[in-house]
Parts: sequence; C-alpha cells; structure tokens
Amino acid sequence: MANEDRTRIIPRRTPESAAMTANVKRAMALTASLNRLTYNDADEVRALFSDLIGKKVDDSFLLAPPFYTTGGSDISIGRNVFINQNCTFYDLGGLDIGDDVMIGPNVSIITSGHPLAPSQRRAFVVAKPIVIERNVWIAAGATIIGGVTIGENSVVAAASVVTRDVAPNTLVGGNPARPIRSIAE
Repeated sequence: MANEDRTRIIPRRTPESAAMTANVKRAMALTASLNRLTYNDADEVRALFSDLIGKKVDDSFLLAPPFYTTGGSDISIGRNVFINQNCTFYDLGGLDIGDDVMIGPNVSIITSGHPLAPSQRRAFVVAKPIVIERNVWIAAGATIIGGVTIGENSVVAAASVVTRDVAPNTLVGGNPARPIRSIAE
C-alpha cells in the first residue's frame, strides 16, 4: 500500500493524544455550525470548511451538509471538488483530495483505526494517509480505509470497501473492492 512511511501511531495519555482530542472537539464545534447550513448556503459552507481545514478552499468547492470529521486540519482539498450529504472523514492520517473529485452521499473515508489485539486495542490509534487523485468518483456508501491511493480517473462503485490501492483509470467494486474493468474514454 502507498504511503506506509507516513503511518502515525498515537499512544493514549500523551501530549499528541491530548492534541488529537482537542482537535476533535474543535472539529465537532465547527461541523455543528456547518451542519445547520443548507446546500444553498455554499459561500458560508466554504468559509466554515476553510476554517475547519485551516486553508481556503477554492470557490468551485461544493459540500452538501451534513458532514462529519474527527479533525479537519489533516484534509487537503483540490479545485472543483464535490462532497455529497452525510459523509464522514477521519483525517488523522492525512487526506489528500485532488482536483475534480466527486464524493457521493454516505461515503466514509477513514484514515485511523486501532490494533487488532484486544490487549492493545485501546492503547493507541494507528493512522495512515489516503490519497484520492484527480478526477476520481467515489459512489454512494463507499468506505475507503487508511493507507491507500485511489488513482486518477478511477471510480469506486457504490457500497464498496477499498482496502488496497486503486490503479488509475480503473472501476473497482465489492468488499473488499477489486478491479472490475479499465475505464477508457
């Protein structure tokens, strides 16, 4: 999988864990305000989303609330990005979204998780980045798991679970998502 060198491990009861918790509280307050808005409040949505991620988003950015995130400050958004309703982004590992990306409703993009071993499960958080390259379409209800790159022009079919990199110009689907076919113009 891509980006293994950018994996973060955050043990409980550390300054890094406290900073993570503070960022979650900040994000929850900002998303509560954002989620009171409607699709018609696009300028206000862009302003609040810019505050959330700590960078100004392009005027072409569109988000249909509600939207949920655990932090926001580790999200990078390109131009002409559309995020539909009820999406959840756990961005602790880093989330890079390229230009011209479309994200359908109920999509979960999850960069963080916990160890499998029961004795370690509450001891720390493991976070791995996700990269979504230019002109990707992630269809309704898909889940993207940390540590993957979704290649340029690719499509993730509805309700798919992406656990491995997706090659450019590829349609993937299923759980776990597997290549279905190449996408040609």
